[in-house]
Parts: sequence; structure tokens; C-alpha cells
Amino acid sequence: MGHENPTDEQAHDYELFLLERILNDSSRTLTDFEMTPPQLDWSLQAENPLLAEQLDYNPAEERALAEADIQKMNTEQREAFDRIIASVEQNLGKIFFLEGAGGTGKSFVYNTVAHHLRGQSVIVLCVSSSGISALILVGGRTAHFMFKIPIDGLTSESTCAIPKESLRAGLIRAAGL
Repeated sequence: MGHENPTDEQAHDYELFLLERILNDSSRTLTDFEMTPPQLDWSLQAENPLLAEQLDYNPAEERALAEADIQKMNTEQREAFDRIIASVEQNLGKIFFLEGAGGTGKSFVYNTVAHHLRGQSVIVLCVSSSGISALILVGGRTAHFMFKIPIDGLTSESTCAIPKESLRAGLIRAAGL
């Protein structure tokens, strides 16, 4: 299922999904037996454990964390937050770079953005260039790990080693941010 601590409702819905898959093998559905079909589409999670891991957040908890952190933001942090969220929600595909000395709240803004979007069940890949900064980000990974960037023998011809139809490629395509 992919959820470490699923709610009773999530577990029940996933059970319905599994039953539906079994019935589909016999050209039947849950509605044939007057049962309610699953409310969520679990197919991607069932097929891709990397995707399931990224969806293993409790949206209500994520929304609460985001709301609490938004209240703590200064004007500049809130402006950056609002611009990033608007870009994601409008699917603009913009690139943002937060610049500032250590301790100015860059990671705080990134984490608040991640909480806010995960509260909407958006897949957020928190990626950083170093292991230290990746540890500060909620669910953070290094760019080398996430994108399979070669470390040794890097040349102008080097490319990321992610096969087009791999589970990792599917995760990256599904990401909202």
C-alpha cells in the first residue's frame, strides 16, 4: 500500500482497490456485488513503490504544519512562498532560487512549500546538491541520488542514468514540484 501508518479509511479503500483488481481478472467489478468502489486511484502506488513513498504523507497533518509555518513567515518569505505555490498551482514550470546567508530561512520556506503541497496530495521531490542540506529538507535527497547524476568521470557528454520507463522516471514525471 505504501503508507507506513495508514488510517482505517485508507486501509479499507486500498482493500477495495485490491478486491477490484481481483474481480477485474474475471471481468467483474465491485458494483456487480453492490459494493462501493475505491475512492482513490491506488494503481500508480501499487505499481511504483517510489511513488508510494512520496505519497506516504498524511495530508491533514501536512496542511496543519504548513498553516503553522506560514504564520511564522516574514514578508519576504511569504512572498517567495506565494510565488512558488502560484507557479505550481498554475502549472507554470518556473524555476526559483532562494538566496541568502545561512540561517535566513531558505530551508524553512522550502519545507513550508513542501508541507503545503503535500497537504494537497501533490508529489514534492525535495532535492539538494549536498547531503547536509538534503538532511534539512523534509524527505530530502541529494540531486545525485534522485537524478542518478554520475559522480566520477563527469564530462560534457555525461547524462543522468535514469531509463525513460523506469520507476524513478515515473516518479519524476508524477511530481508537481
